[in-house]
Amino acid sequence: MQRLSCTPTLILHNARVYTQDAALPWAQAVAMGDGRILAVGADDEVLALGDATTQRIDAGGRLVLPGLCDAHIHLSHYALGLREVRLAGARSRSEMLDRIREAAARTTPGAWIVGQGWNESRWGDTDFPTAVEIDAATGADSPAIFYRSDMHSAVVNSAALRLAGVTAATPNPPGGVIDRDVSGQPTGFLRELAIDLVSRHIPPPTATEHDAALVDGIATLHRLGITAVHAQRIKDGDDGPREWASLLRLREAGKLHLRVACNVAAHEMVHLAGLGLRTGFGDDYLRIGHVKVFADGSLGSRTAWVLTPFVKLTPQESDNFGVCVTPPEQMAAEFRRAVELGFPISVHAIGDRANRVVLDIFEELAGSAPAPAIPHRIEHVQIIDPTDLLRLAQLGVTASVQPIHATDDMDTADLFLGERGAHMYNFRSLIESGALVAFGSDAPVADPNPLVGIHAALVRQRTERLPAPSWYEGECISLEQAIYAYTLGAARAAGWEREIGSITPGKRADVTVLDQNLFALSVEKIKAGAVAATSVVMTIFDGKVVANAL
Repeated sequence: MQRLSCTPTLILHNARVYTQDAALPWAQAVAMGDGRILAVGADDEVLALGDATTQRIDAGGRLVLPGLCDAHIHLSHYALGLREVRLAGARSRSEMLDRIREAAARTTPGAWIVGQGWNESRWGDTDFPTAVEIDAATGADSPAIFYRSDMHSAVVNSAALRLAGVTAATPNPPGGVIDRDVSGQPTGFLRELAIDLVSRHIPPPTATEHDAALVDGIATLHRLGITAVHAQRIKDGDDGPREWASLLRLREAGKLHLRVACNVAAHEMVHLAGLGLRTGFGDDYLRIGHVKVFADGSLGSRTAWVLTPFVKLTPQESDNFGVCVTPPEQMAAEFRRAVELGFPISVHAIGDRANRVVLDIFEELAGSAPAPAIPHRIEHVQIIDPTDLLRLAQLGVTASVQPIHATDDMDTADLFLGERGAHMYNFRSLIESGALVAFGSDAPVADPNPLVGIHAALVRQRTERLPAPSWYEGECISLEQAIYAYTLGAARAAGWEREIGSITPGKRADVTVLDQNLFALSVEKIKAGAVAATSVVMTIFDGKVVANAL
């Protein structure tokens, strides 16, 4: 038995505890107290540590894991999105428009209608929605914007275009594209930084609204077994300061029941410099993480920066190499400045050209600056040329990837990349190369449920299509590897490995209880979707039960 000397306030017993600790990989019971794990071992040994005041919870033989960490989530966008028009489940263009029409009927005329989550590839389509279509659902009075699932593009209605002053004469902003029809008029579909032309006119949530949304969003994450997140930024957005302020208010009020490593957008570095802050500033609940930089856009919006053009596009999009949203010389300067300030870099890179350019900059940086205490990282590493894949491990760069994107984007990849889809989401190759891999969801871009993410990493096929074969089966990984990436791998990527990521005495008492033992599932059941069908029945944060379905 491993233990610390203290009387526990809670003991979880009769469990199959997968500790993620090499010194004691499996156990039956966990004792917790004062927010820490006090002991791990056999039932009789651990239960004997309690007294009359100790709460004892019988896990009924269920699987217990370290608290799960989402290594890439847009926390505020996810939480606020739960209160907006939710379009992720729309199975057709008409269903999307019906949902918008229903929301418009509940909206005060003139007020904004905001939603997110639609994905035309899920409809078997390649055409993006237009303002004319949205107008028919919203009417003429209320401005509206609906973000595509990847958040790298959005469709707006005519009222929003008028409010923003976007016309045929409006030029594409740097790093953005205004889609236009054959006559040059805006279609209402905006890519990358062109979205800002409209979104800057949306009134931000009040402090009270923001705080309440985060509390509700965190409670939803608890029900998914999530106890820690790496909160990401968006390109040139102003979401970061508002989110940080809200999280601080919750922390001061004792309502922040989540560990948050909060990234800082590159354009906000001037404030870090002015205050003399460094990465790791904060505590075990809330701390500043990486500086976030963007290299390109996304595959679904056809703005990923690629080495060779997308295939099977419309004549208007022929020879499309995607969008470089931050010029390489600017990225290099931002990387250097972040390191000078004591920060590691987190850089969004989807396309194979974006990943190559980013790795080139990291290589140049390695020759002139010491390695950071917390590793630099690339977010997504979605399409990577085989000659570049090994460079992450060689340069000590974390691959922060989202397994659910592999199943979400498989059709899009087949359509617009062809055989180059083999170089997309190479989870197994990245792990075997020796790179540190951390898993996340990119919510609200995708479902934050880690069990769905683990399924995607193991099976690489959508559950509704099973028993269809895996998409590039050679990149499937093992259950142990997937759990590591959601626990200790994610902890290490944030510099949190001494605090979370394994069920080890002395670490924070964050654990997740599942309704079935994933390790007892046969290969056939895993391939049939049993992992994705698994539920979280209890989440414990700081030694306190924060979600309970037992």
